[in-house]
Amino acid sequence: MPLETFTAAVDFLRASGAQRVGILGTSKGAEAALLTAVYDPRVDVVIALSPTSRVWCNVGLGRDGAHHPYRSSWTWRQRPLPFVPMDDSWTAEEPDGGPVAIRGWYERSERTFAHSLVPAEIPVEAARADLLLVAGGDDAMWPSLPFAEQLAQRRRSAGAPARLITRDDAGHRPRFPGEQPPPPSPRFTYGGTPQADALLGEAARPHILDILHGATSPIPTH
Repeated sequence: MPLETFTAAVDFLRASGAQRVGILGTSKGAEAALLTAVYDPRVDVVIALSPTSRVWCNVGLGRDGAHHPYRSSWTWRQRPLPFVPMDDSWTAEEPDGGPVAIRGWYERSERTFAHSLVPAEIPVEAARADLLLVAGGDDAMWPSLPFAEQLAQRRRSAGAPARLITRDDAGHRPRFPGEQPPPPSPRFTYGGTPQADALLGEAARPHILDILHGATSPIPTH
């Protein structure tokens, strides 16, 4: 997908008189949000829920209608970004055909394609936007908490701020006040519990409102 898909939305918002632009994304959407801020300095805020710290390959069919060969999920100015492919030798541990936790697939792929990790890193230190990261330690889809910690460290090493809100027992889908728990997936295990996911969303909400409003004195992070 071209990242211009999202910069075009920034164009529209700015042309419509928006003085402050924020992007909120979850999981693969967080990957897109972070990359958009890297390539478009007009983005003021990124809120990345259950993020990744690097670019991954396509999820599902590519534009040619095929799963393989793996290709980058994103292009910029028609050039694909460096990415990490998936190791298809990985097999799920769930023998009964029930929902699968695929975090191990990503962790296995990181080990197999270790040479691809550095080129595929999302250079968040280059983004002008304020950054808020939200991740659960029990994420069963991919290791979003280690990813979020990598992103925060990358920013701080460059002298740029980053807020990180976490809960060790929360999963892939933090839930904000007023949201109902999503229905169980027949395909995937997301980790966490309804209570832990709600507590992470509750903890993150004031930080999200704070950073969207551009407060100069952020509330303490957890």
